[in-house]
Amino acid sequence: MGFGGVGVADGVERRGHVLLLAGDAAVRRGGVLVAPGVNVAALAMVPAGVLLGCGVPADMVCLEGVRDPNTVLTRLRVAVGASGPLFVYVSGRLTADRRGRQLHVALAGTTAGSVRYTSLPWEWLVGELRSRSTGAATVVVDLVADRAAWPLVGEYGTLPGLAGLPGVEAFGVVRGPATPAGDGVAGGVSNYTRQWIDQLGRAPVRPSNVELHVLAAGSAGLAPGTLVVPSARELEMRSGAATGHPHQDPAPAPSPPPAPGTGSVVVGDPRARLHALAVDGRHGEADALARVWEQGVVERWGRISVEAVQCVEIRADLARMAGDFVSAARLWMGAGRVRLEWQGADAAEVRDAAAGALYCWTQVRDRAEALEAGPELVALLRALPLLDPDHLRLAELRLEALRTPDRSRSLHP
Repeated sequence: MGFGGVGVADGVERRGHVLLLAGDAAVRRGGVLVAPGVNVAALAMVPAGVLLGCGVPADMVCLEGVRDPNTVLTRLRVAVGASGPLFVYVSGRLTADRRGRQLHVALAGTTAGSVRYTSLPWEWLVGELRSRSTGAATVVVDLVADRAAWPLVGEYGTLPGLAGLPGVEAFGVVRGPATPAGDGVAGGVSNYTRQWIDQLGRAPVRPSNVELHVLAAGSAGLAPGTLVVPSARELEMRSGAATGHPHQDPAPAPSPPPAPGTGSVVVGDPRARLHALAVDGRHGEADALARVWEQGVVERWGRISVEAVQCVEIRADLARMAGDFVSAARLWMGAGRVRLEWQGADAAEVRDAAAGALYCWTQVRDRAEALEAGPELVALLRALPLLDPDHLRLAELRLEALRTPDRSRSLHP
């Protein structure tokens, strides 16, 4: 996965910072609800540049087993002072000061009676981020609220203070104290965090942070009642605000495709809404809305246009999220062929489309469907000499195996 070069602004080298904080574990009846140390260890295996989404030099600091909140505050201040982009990850148990009714991140050794002295006040985290003057910041949390904190989480309906901070994107989940032990956890790593890691390693091109959050929350198998920040509804409202059409509740159903020649278009950019629908498992609605949008774009700009191809690529991603890898692969191949025609084999968008098609095709488990789509994919890959040759070899080997039934069995465990 490639990134840009070293960032230099006003003659000063920009340096990013990644801070991964493991708070206290959340345990219920002997079962672990969240193992923050395991989460941080897994996330620390991801290169800092991938987490930050850029190629500037960066430092990574992992905090685990810390008992003094002032130690965490010191590290926060160093991180916030970074001249380049910032990525902060917090996992553990969210608790509350019962006297002041303020949220805290429990640290190692925090008990109900020592919250005010041995845990990190949530406001400290928010306050440090508020004081940051340069560079974009991303905050990701994977928390479990205990019985003291959960009522406050319900009152806020979100994680307080993070929304609206200039230059700060905040994402994450907070599960409740009644979550069954092991629910939302795979191999010790929380499913939400695991999905962030998997999506970063799987995608041919790094998704945006919003896309990573949507994909992670949608694939994590979260327990009912889990607080998701931002929620699907908030994403829809953001999309409405950005286009000048505020969200109305209940949301209107997608209109049928406009009649040919009417010149009708879907107003605004519905991508955030499309992802929100997909995360909610409303794949049919997402596909319907995407088709309406595509129809309007085609009528306005033509089928062989950048705007129309982008619509096809979005539909390909929606199909992948719905598990329809056959459709996803075909849509990616179609986008790749069009882009190849007017951008050439060395264009990054062409290579990305081909890589997306290859990935989705490798996920097709029906032999007949994979065999039918395989030759078209191989032809596209052969037309891209600058693409990783391993991609072409992988496709050719799989296609050959599919054509030999005995050999193809190993592809479908």
